[in-house]
This record gives sequence, structure tokens and C-alpha cells, in this order.
Amino acid sequence: MSDSSIPNTQFYDLIRTTAVWYFGTCYDFTQSGLHHIPKNDPVIFAANHVSFYDPPAIGAFTHRQINYFARDTLFKGLFGKCLVQIGSIPVARENAEIKSLKAIFRALKAKGAVAIYPEGTRSPDGQLAEPKPGAGMIACKSKATVIPTRLFGTYEVFGRQDTIPKIGGHIHIAYGPPMTTAEIDPGKAHPERYLEASRRIMKRIAALQPLRQTVI
Repeated sequence: MSDSSIPNTQFYDLIRTTAVWYFGTCYDFTQSGLHHIPKNDPVIFAANHVSFYDPPAIGAFTHRQINYFARDTLFKGLFGKCLVQIGSIPVARENAEIKSLKAIFRALKAKGAVAIYPEGTRSPDGQLAEPKPGAGMIACKSKATVIPTRLFGTYEVFGRQDTIPKIGGHIHIAYGPPMTTAEIDPGKAHPERYLEASRRIMKRIAALQPLRQTVI
């Protein structure tokens, strides 16, 4: 089952429905390339990271249920229980790589979907940055299909420097053609194998463009 990495699929759908309503009501929200997303296979949404909005924006209008990252300090009380139910992956300050990677590979082994950010952190200025090797390593080892994903407009309405979101404006999510392991992995002999893999993914992310709006 493609979404078996999500503990409570009904609750996830409720959250997603709320996100659809919110983005559809408060913003001019568009998407392109949804047909590129596999229906059942394990998939990695590899995206640029520019906003607090990025996780819900990536998954709001897709048919796949996605495992997202969340700081381990958020897994407390009722909110923490909600994060667990929708399959969020805790990122700890200590042993972050070991704990998070195990959770990622478990989700992909269950034919689930995960969202990762090759740049590693939110951009301070909305521009694409040099990736870290982590995303490349996950892609190479899991052999999951990678969907390059680029977010436009989320930085402008809720960037890293903002304390509250701005209402209004255009947000576009572009999903690119799937990348196979053969396209991503330069091979074990490459001196910077995983970093090079991340760079190949980022190159495909950078090539994505928003839809052109027709002015009448």
C-alpha cells in the first residue's frame, strides 16, 4: 500500500483538506506537473526550501501522502501526537542523521513518499543554494524515484524573516519529470558521489519554471 508509512491516513486527509482550503482561499495557488508523480512507487519529493509554507504546500494538492520533517522538540502534547499521526519524521539535535535516516528508509521501504530539501535549510533570501550530500545519499541508497519540486512565491508570503504570513499573492508548485537512480548516481568510484548526486537533483530543480500567466 503506497501510503502505509502514514499511521493515520484519515487524519492526514483531514489536514490536507484543510491545507487545500487555506491555500485555495488565501492565495492564487497553482501547480504544474502533477502527472509526473508516481501513483504507488516509493518517491522522494526533492524541493527547494524557502518558507515555513513549503511542507504543506508541496503535499496539499497531490494524491500521495507524504512524510515530512519536524523538529523533535515539537513532538510534545496534543500537537506532538498529531505530528505522529500524520507520519512526521522527528529531527533531533543529537544523532539527527541516524534517527532521521532510519525513518526515511522505513517510509520508502513501505512504498511511501517523503519530502526532503537538498539545501538542508530554508534559504535566507529565497534563492537556490549549494546542496548538501544528504539528499543524494538518500536517493542513491533508497533507489526511490525522485520528483524535482520547486516552490515559487512561498518565500514572498512567508519567508524565513517573517513572523506571520502575508495573505494574498501567487504561489506555484512545479513538479518535474521523475529522475531515476541511473540519472542521479555517478557511481561508487566518484570522489564526491553523494554531493554530485545532490547537485544533479538541484540542477533539475533549478530548471523548473512557473507557469506563465496570460494578461488580458
